[in-house]
Amino acid sequence: MELINNLSVGFGVAFTATNLLYCLVGCILGTLIGVLPGIGPVATIAMLLPATYALPPVSALIMLAGIYYGAQYGGSTTAILVNLPGESSSVVTVIDGHQMAKRGRAGPALAAAGLGSFFAGCVGTLILAGFAPPLTELAFKFGPAEYFSLMILGLIGAVVLASGSLLKAVAMIVLGLLLGLVGTDVNSGVARFSFDVPELTDGIGFVAIAMGVFGYGEIIANLAQPEEDREVFTAKVTGLFPTKEDFKNMVPAVLRGTALGSSLGILPGGGALLAAFAAYTIEKKTKLKAGEVPFGKGNIRGVAAPESANNAGAQTSFIPLLTLGIPPNAVMALMVGAMTIHNIQPGPQVMTSNPELFWGLIASMWLGNAMLVILNLPLIGMWIKLLSVPYRFLFPSIVLFCAIGVYSTNNNTWDIWMVGAFGFVGYLFYKLGCEPAPLLLGFILGPMMEENLRRALLLSRGDWSVFVTRPISMGLLAAAVLLLVIVLLPAVKSKREEAFVEE
Repeated sequence: MELINNLSVGFGVAFTATNLLYCLVGCILGTLIGVLPGIGPVATIAMLLPATYALPPVSALIMLAGIYYGAQYGGSTTAILVNLPGESSSVVTVIDGHQMAKRGRAGPALAAAGLGSFFAGCVGTLILAGFAPPLTELAFKFGPAEYFSLMILGLIGAVVLASGSLLKAVAMIVLGLLLGLVGTDVNSGVARFSFDVPELTDGIGFVAIAMGVFGYGEIIANLAQPEEDREVFTAKVTGLFPTKEDFKNMVPAVLRGTALGSSLGILPGGGALLAAFAAYTIEKKTKLKAGEVPFGKGNIRGVAAPESANNAGAQTSFIPLLTLGIPPNAVMALMVGAMTIHNIQPGPQVMTSNPELFWGLIASMWLGNAMLVILNLPLIGMWIKLLSVPYRFLFPSIVLFCAIGVYSTNNNTWDIWMVGAFGFVGYLFYKLGCEPAPLLLGFILGPMMEENLRRALLLSRGDWSVFVTRPISMGLLAAAVLLLVIVLLPAVKSKREEAFVEE
């Protein structure tokens, strides 16, 4: 069988001492930068690109790939323990993961994230190995109109996902879309909404918003409380691994998240991020069992499903890169840069002209996922110790790490001021009862939506019917409208509000 022959070639490449070492280095670096708030894989890979000049091409890509999916593991650690999503895909993990930590169940939350990630990563890699050629055909069918429609569906899903008022959820998404418009227009090169501030011509950074709204906002809200009412995580954590009941709840959630992440991750344009939100939405709509903790209060399914989805998506996001030469996200764009440095043209020819690199990279992902479980699960006790740090020491440390992380992305003090400003905004959201997760989704998808909208209209010469005459686009828009209608039905709306009151 051809697949087995190809994988044997890949494992032969990956199992060399040099490549194993670089895979381990990548996984350790990825976990570290995922754990440190604000220092994401994009900044780290960008800083390490010059260092890959001296490495063999396969070793360089194996190390950079290890940093990418290692950061997915590490990002969940910070999200669960200190309520900071360092990566966009960790935004949803914060909702239930941090609540579990506050209830003394940080261990099971971290274990659920680690085990779910490992399973999803392995399945995603298997899909990458076995289905890359036919999945290329599916990705070819997605043009700008389809991507725009997919993102509309994602934003409608975010409205469904948000707890509380539908109006507030829509307002958060619109605010996110507006913030995403700040910067230089791609087509005309004209600065928009920058108010003659040079630093705003490049737009507002995701890290500044995420760290400010979630990190600093949480700290301000906590410091605003009387000392005796503050959330101080000094409770002793017992049971570092999920219970039998947890496993019963986790397994179906992990399977659903993996399936969703694997299918959405292949689509260039933020599929892995959409998968995390969609996985959480599906879990929230799945009926709670008797005695199960409500969502938003520390349900283990709310950690396992999105973590599985974003890791499966992270693995399958290599498919458009390796088969089409299209980078679906910023990290993959840097991977294209790394391949170009080593005179490798990303695209369909990689599989045939450089099989050692293609299959060696795939085999290294299996080894990397195994290394990450070994690195992360035995060290859960070490991460748990963060909870015993008194809040008076913890909050200055978080502020410092956020400031260092944000500064390191652009080496610009302006970003630190932006984090402070968004910290105040995050506190206002807290006081107004607004959930900030939809804002981040709107902010991330906004520029991509605009780009695909304009591209679709350019190709159709201004004909808006292109969005309904193309079958896939029409199907996605119909699904979005149907979802919105269902949510707005009076019976469904009242039941939804009742459910959130019970939570």
